[in-house]
Amino acid sequence: MDETWRLIECCHAFVYFAPEAKAAYADAGLKGFWMGYFASRSAALGAPAPEVVTAAFYNFAPRMVARAIPDAWRYSSPETVLAARTAVAGRSLRRLLGDLVDSAGVAEAADLAGRAVEAAPATGRVLFAAHAALPRPAEPHLALWHAVTALREFRGDGHVATLLAAGLDGCEANVVACALGLAPPEQRGYRGWTEQEWTAAADRLRDRGLLDADGALTAEGRADRRAIEDVTDRLARPPLDALGRDGAARLADRLRPLARRIVEAGALPFPNAMAMPRPGDGAEDVAPS
Repeated sequence: MDETWRLIECCHAFVYFAPEAKAAYADAGLKGFWMGYFASRSAALGAPAPEVVTAAFYNFAPRMVARAIPDAWRYSSPETVLAARTAVAGRSLRRLLGDLVDSAGVAEAADLAGRAVEAAPATGRVLFAAHAALPRPAEPHLALWHAVTALREFRGDGHVATLLAAGLDGCEANVVACALGLAPPEQRGYRGWTEQEWTAAADRLRDRGLLDADGALTAEGRADRRAIEDVTDRLARPPLDALGRDGAARLADRLRPLARRIVEAGALPFPNAMAMPRPGDGAEDVAPS
């Protein structure tokens, strides 16, 4: 994952950890953190069934999704949840960015990211297409968040396709993220897998020569991981390529101080359940989910 994609992720993913989320989703009728997460991220699809959310998100155990969906749609509606999510993003950005939130840099970043979204091909990118189709907010900081949200789902959709082609299932992808040190030791619980399922996934990776007896990636495993990331990066290029070299560089320049504020405020934990590396740390990558 190159720096621009890390910056895009930083400017989106704080919403999952924002203290504003608990009250906002409760007011929307949702119950608990994970119902808020699954409902708010999938509401752009309408009111999807748990099987659809599991398929789209890829690395969660089906039973974990089923504890939140479809109950979320009985307690609330996609429209209400989306409005709550946007409110969380807006309040959080004002708190995190301070004087930068109404700056010309945010407005320019919103314009550039919005142009990237408009130019990105939606075919085969279901989560991206759903988020890109949502109305663009008028306020620049919310327009920026809307655009980076769609872009991170664009890359994520491509990553899922790459994992499928590589024969890596959702649980195995989590095991690899932990082996790389990008996800915390609690990742199995965060994604809802049982100890038996986690162990079986690790055994499958060992049988394929990707994991050693101590649970570390082998040389072959690292090469396989790098190949997956290279393909993911290639599939993610169209939106940034549409901006041109100068436009993409300008977007990164405008996102960098925003991401710095977000990270320095502690709004994103590292390591995290999304397996998102810190911008600029040079870590081997696993695309976020």
